[in-house]
Amino acid sequence: MIENKLKDAVREKLKNDMLELMNDSSVKRDAHDGNNSSESESFDKAINRDFSDKKRIVVKVGSSSLTHAESGKLDLIKLEILVRELSYLRNSGVDVVLVTSGAIMVGRTALGVDHRPDRIEEKQACAAVGQARLMMMYQKLFAEYNQSCGQVLITKDNLLSEEASNNAKKTFEELLKLGVIPVVNENDTVATSEIESLAVFGDNDTLSAVVAHLVEADLLILLSDIDGLYTSDPHTDPDAEFISTVTSIDSQILSMGKSSTGSTAGTGGMATKLTAARIATGSGIDMVIASGDDFHIIHHIVAGEPIGTLFVSNAIERFELGDYL
Repeated sequence: MIENKLKDAVREKLKNDMLELMNDSSVKRDAHDGNNSSESESFDKAINRDFSDKKRIVVKVGSSSLTHAESGKLDLIKLEILVRELSYLRNSGVDVVLVTSGAIMVGRTALGVDHRPDRIEEKQACAAVGQARLMMMYQKLFAEYNQSCGQVLITKDNLLSEEASNNAKKTFEELLKLGVIPVVNENDTVATSEIESLAVFGDNDTLSAVVAHLVEADLLILLSDIDGLYTSDPHTDPDAEFISTVTSIDSQILSMGKSSTGSTAGTGGMATKLTAARIATGSGIDMVIASGDDFHIIHHIVAGEPIGTLFVSNAIERFELGDYL
């Protein structure tokens, strides 16, 4: 009998010790999770990507997404897929604006310039020839899908002048009302700001966010040579971790921006994309950074699939565009 009582006491003691150990582990785990939550409260929260209510979308494609990596020449198959994807959105009742790079690159090919131009005059000459050819190709391809597109060239002055900015906004509104797909680019032929200073327009990243602000878009999609935001540059750091969602662009997020780009065709790095994200989210617009390797990705993003990095809109009550330009 005494032996049975002793066994029962031992079992009870073991049970209590086990419960205490489990509770202690739970507390430690909760504290650890809490610390992680505090450290990363601005990103990777579970967000349901429901874009079904988006009725006005701006899509930006960089030079590196439009060219063959081997030759640097325009990839016509990718261009056709891009046009088809945008036409699909337009046919579904969504207003679409395309911000495209590539004028200088197309001009280089047309003029037989086998090097990346260094002089401003040379770059602008390439842009003059390339913009016309690029627009001609867009016109032909969109016509195949019974869509109309219109060229809109913008300079920094258009964005800083209130009168010019309002005029640009009215033009966009009229084009969209008529069912036209505006094709936007920086006017490289007369403007040197984008060519000389990446702090102003980096491969049209910032321009696309400004356009999204002007047209009061619901969603901005940036397609480039990287598939989203990482904790550091994945081209050089094998331990870089992918970030799927950013809910607040704080100093921690901004520190992840890099001025480098992995392409010789494009000029925009992650720093310019984060500037674009600040403009877009501050204007109340969701933004997604994703890879431009395959333009079929566009309708998957719009369908709400977890592709790329989502920057959740966080509208600023008195948003001033000039603070970011």
